[in-house]
Amino acid sequence: MRNFVKVAEGADVLPLLLAVAQRPHLWNANPIRTTHPGTAHAQVDDILLRFNVVPGNDPAKVIDDTECINYPALAELPEARALIFGLMAKVQGERLGRCMITRLKPGGRILPHADAGAPATYYERFHVVLLSAPGCVFRAGDEQLHMRTGDVYWFDNEQVHEVVNNSAEDRVHLIIDIKTSK
Repeated sequence: MRNFVKVAEGADVLPLLLAVAQRPHLWNANPIRTTHPGTAHAQVDDILLRFNVVPGNDPAKVIDDTECINYPALAELPEARALIFGLMAKVQGERLGRCMITRLKPGGRILPHADAGAPATYYERFHVVLLSAPGCVFRAGDEQLHMRTGDVYWFDNEQVHEVVNNSAEDRVHLIIDIKTSK
């Protein structure tokens, strides 16, 4: 596969998944990705752990911004740190970018889109699968796959990509942007 590379499997995601379940107030505390006009992520719920400072809550103002800061949710979910920094070490990351937990409910869809700006050109994008069931399909370019719980993937987010959750379970991913030396 060209657009997906499995970098790990069997990651211990249960502590973070349990911590997220115990803190439902964190979902959509900042809906910047899910509410702007034309977003592909309208059906997604987010927990932003690290993200850009967003002047005037305008997503267009951060598309090329490489600077990210910790959001309050990261302090409430210290269980995420082991996964984030474990991956940073594994891929010899040089800089940590956006980190977020996303949830796509059964029957939901992330519309086809290609990422642009710093999230696609400066950082490498990784997905840690916290929860996924058969029937949830992730497509990038001309490739598609079902990512299993505990899998960790790099994927080429400059390719047109989409997700369809045809399962009976939520799809929950920890997305981590890392600058690597390539």
